Amino acid sequence: MPTTQAASLIQVVVHLENGEPVFSYQTTDGQPCDGDVTVTEAGTLTYQLVDNTGKGLKFVGVGFTTPFDGIIDAITISSDGQLVQMLDLDRSAGTTKFQFVLSNTANTLLVLSPDPEVKNLPPTP
Repeated sequence: MPTTQAASLIQVVVHLENGEPVFSYQTTDGQPCDGDVTVTEAGTLTYQLVDNTGKGLKFVGVGFTTPFDGIIDAITISSDGQLVQMLDLDRSAGTTKFQFVLSNTANTLLVLSPDPEVKNLPPTP
C-alpha cells in the first residue's frame, strides 16, 4: 500500500478480458500496486486513467460506501475525464472504500471499478 506524505499519483489501468473490463493499479514508474493509499499528512491523491479497452472510458464520478466519514474531503475530475483528484486533509483517522464510476463510448451504461481504499493515519499531536 503506497504511503503519501503530500501527494500521490496512481494509474488506474483498464483492459478487456473476454469483453469484460479488468482493473489494475500501478505507480507512475510502472510498479503494480493494489490502488490503496495510506495517508500520513494532508495532501491530494491523484488517480490517472489508462484506458486500454478501446471503449473511450472516462471518469465521471467516485462512489463512497461511507461518504460522511471525513476521510476524503473533496474530489475533482478533470474536464477530459482522465484524472480524479481526492483532497485528504488527514483530520479523521480511519479507512474509506470507494469505487470509480466511468462512462464509455460503446453504450450509455456506466462501469464500476473494484474498491480501493484510503487509510488515514493523522499525525499525533
